Amino acid sequence: MSDKIAPCLWFDGRAEEAARFYASLLPGSHVDAVHRAPADYPSGKKGDVLTVEFTLAGRQFVGLNGGPHFTFNEAVSFQIYCEDQGEVDRLTAALSAVPEAEQCGWVKDKFGLSWQIVPKRLLALMTDRDAAKAQRAMQAMLTMKRIDIAAIERAAEGGPVS
Repeated sequence: MSDKIAPCLWFDGRAEEAARFYASLLPGSHVDAVHRAPADYPSGKKGDVLTVEFTLAGRQFVGLNGGPHFTFNEAVSFQIYCEDQGEVDRLTAALSAVPEAEQCGWVKDKFGLSWQIVPKRLLALMTDRDAAKAQRAMQAMLTMKRIDIAAIERAAEGGPVS
């Protein structure tokens, strides 16, 4: 582990599974190390996977098998900036395990972690110098569960979302 700060994500016995799943989705991602417990601990036994160090898109993370005591909530999410609609669709499909939780590009995965699938084009439109255009882009985005870049572009130009 070489970064000074690394997010530590609490899992209930699925840290290694989660790390391998996340690493399969993004370039520059991999599992770096799996550490086993040297002794029994409150939510596991000696030899169980205790922590997993992994890298996602060049950023270091740690997964901890801490037990069922704490779960993820929407107060923390990770944003993935996407180049195009294909990447948006691929990541949304892979990460969204709770369709009813989808809103404005936010998805919740099978581990309960929230992600924001953010097209770079959406950010450009929402920060456009033309305030009315930016407002139309934002209004269109707010009506969506999964982001549709072409629909947001049409709305930003004054056309219909659908």
